[in-house]
Amino acid sequence: MAVINVALAGRAYEVAIAEGLLARLPEAAAAYLAGYHVDRPVPFVADGNTYRLYAERITQDLMAAGFSIDWFVIEPGEDSKSWGALEALCDWLLALGITRKDHVFALGGGVVGDLVGFACAVVKRGCGFVQLPTTLLAQVDSSVGGKTAINTAAGKNLIGAFHQPAQVLIDPLVLATLPDREMRAGIAEVIKYGLLGDADFFAWLESNAAAVLAREPAALEHAIAVSIAMKAQIVAEDERETQDRRALLNLGHTFGHALEAETGFSERLLHGEAVALGMVLAARYSARRGKISAADAARAEAAIASAGLPSQLAALGLACNGAALVDHMRHDKKAEGTTLPFLLLRALGEAYVARDVDLSDIAAFLDEELAA
Repeated sequence: MAVINVALAGRAYEVAIAEGLLARLPEAAAAYLAGYHVDRPVPFVADGNTYRLYAERITQDLMAAGFSIDWFVIEPGEDSKSWGALEALCDWLLALGITRKDHVFALGGGVVGDLVGFACAVVKRGCGFVQLPTTLLAQVDSSVGGKTAINTAAGKNLIGAFHQPAQVLIDPLVLATLPDREMRAGIAEVIKYGLLGDADFFAWLESNAAAVLAREPAALEHAIAVSIAMKAQIVAEDERETQDRRALLNLGHTFGHALEAETGFSERLLHGEAVALGMVLAARYSARRGKISAADAARAEAAIASAGLPSQLAALGLACNGAALVDHMRHDKKAEGTTLPFLLLRALGEAYVARDVDLSDIAAFLDEELAA
């Protein structure tokens, strides 16, 4: 088992990574099941897919340990990160008599984790929650760090709060049921960690991404552990993104969120796929500005393409121009007044925040990419 400590002042928590961890939930999460019993059910939130796959087994395991369980099931997909779903979840938790000392269990991908985390941030001004991520993307990124949010008509993740989980339990075995497309979307965030701050890890991924996607145990656990360790260190240094340190985790996201918005936050382009293409665009734009070589930009593109991820903007067939994509970016939560910081590359393995980017130049660059 790998255990990574997220060392926040006065409220550190652990991320445990081990095969079979979900089957040992009564033991692994014992500290956060305290206060629940047969007559006071443990609150679990899942989407329809994870409920179908795991609810019966988890319910049986907890019952055998002397607990009962109550399930709140949401529809899979980004549409569940909404005001309506948040209201329904909060009402359900209040009806259960949740207290500030209790913990809610979030079983699923990033949508479940974001929705549960935000609900737990606001119900009674804050109760605890435990993350049980079931997608690679959630395991390596969204389950750790405390960013919780819902989407609105104005954009993605614009309404939310920083609310750290009490514990994160990662079982790589659950990825056996994950569709291959979701695995590829998840490895985009793994590649991100190599590009933003670890050239050696990026080189390892160039050789081992196929093994990770094939769910080979050693490669998969290494990829998850290195990604989480990097994020844990960054979050500990800059929890609320008030400095440039945590902003590095947004590599690929400014371009990516604009692409998600243009495609209606739909199955047409998954979040990880958008981030992957966003990283390609960030690398190419970095080369355009003379920060990295064209060869390095091509190397980043090749690593992303070889993982089966989108690497050509023109291939999306978007019915828009660069200015329309830039308009989506203006709603980015990272916007500062009339400027928007961009995450670019000084080298493969070294990202930085650029605050001198002319949005008209970004629009022209995107027009070129759309026409390529």
